Amino acid sequence: MISQTPEVDFPITFFEDTAVMELPHRIAVLEAVAFKKAFQHLLLLKDALPEQIVLDCNKTTFIDSSGIGALVSNLKLAREKEIKLILQNVHPPMMAVLSITGLDRTLTIKSPVQDPSASPKKLSEKHLPTTHPSVRSWVKRSIDIVGSIIGLAITGVLLIPIAIAIEIDSPGPLFFGQTRCGWMGKRFKIWKFRSMCVNAEAMKAKVKNQASGAIFKNENDPRVTRVGRFLRRTSLDELPQFWNVLKGEMSLVGTRPPTPNEVDIYEVPAWQRLDVKPGMTGEWQVNGRSQVKNFEDVIELDLRYQQNWSLMYDFKLIAKTILILFRKNSGAY
Repeated sequence: MISQTPEVDFPITFFEDTAVMELPHRIAVLEAVAFKKAFQHLLLLKDALPEQIVLDCNKTTFIDSSGIGALVSNLKLAREKEIKLILQNVHPPMMAVLSITGLDRTLTIKSPVQDPSASPKKLSEKHLPTTHPSVRSWVKRSIDIVGSIIGLAITGVLLIPIAIAIEIDSPGPLFFGQTRCGWMGKRFKIWKFRSMCVNAEAMKAKVKNQASGAIFKNENDPRVTRVGRFLRRTSLDELPQFWNVLKGEMSLVGTRPPTPNEVDIYEVPAWQRLDVKPGMTGEWQVNGRSQVKNFEDVIELDLRYQQNWSLMYDFKLIAKTILILFRKNSGAY
């Protein structure tokens, strides 16, 4: 997916047991790949590893999901080598991203650059980057709100019969909540009508993964209940996600929301798919869905959505999704 590396310098200065790496003005996907390579190279420059590495962010005013991916990767590498990683001179735009992703609580941050015009509470709202035009589109957000309200009304009508069917077939909770990664990797809990047995997560290790890469699929997953198969085939299990859309964690149309376990094994370029909000539907939904078993294909579909996005494109994908729902065996396994 990445064919070249930009001419970006990452100047390194050594002070006794400390190495200081200067980061560039922006860290998008190409810079992020270079950032990871420069960090790995740093650990090979001297026979003795530094006790701590300081990332000087004084010039950095923009970072996207790929930059976050490179930062997470470098943090893991530093911990493996028992090296303390420190960020200093972090400007509000980068601090806002670290805040929404929770990395501000994981990383050691020294001397952050303060914005006197913004309170800590409003910091992230004011300085969050525009990683993709869809992120800041108020029209798209308005459509999401209206669509989610209509969707929740439909969900309310179908709630009782679905609840009765689930309880009779497999007694237990009506809803299933699972942690997923949204825009910039921010974690949220996605909601579905439960389509698997109660102890499905504990049984996952015993089920063979028929997909390749950072996704999990099994055509005959034994954890799926009889009612669950119907809900998945008709996509009724996903109706509660209208609540996620209303809250702004998801959009009606977007990319597939990955699990943290999937994101943990991403290479830096794969983080590009997190530059937009995840959606209830998208390219992956109308182009095979359960038949897409290769992670590289998922990435290609997600990036296609980002490249082609427009409000009209969203409407086309919604229309295609509605048509597909009426086809036999169009849903998930």
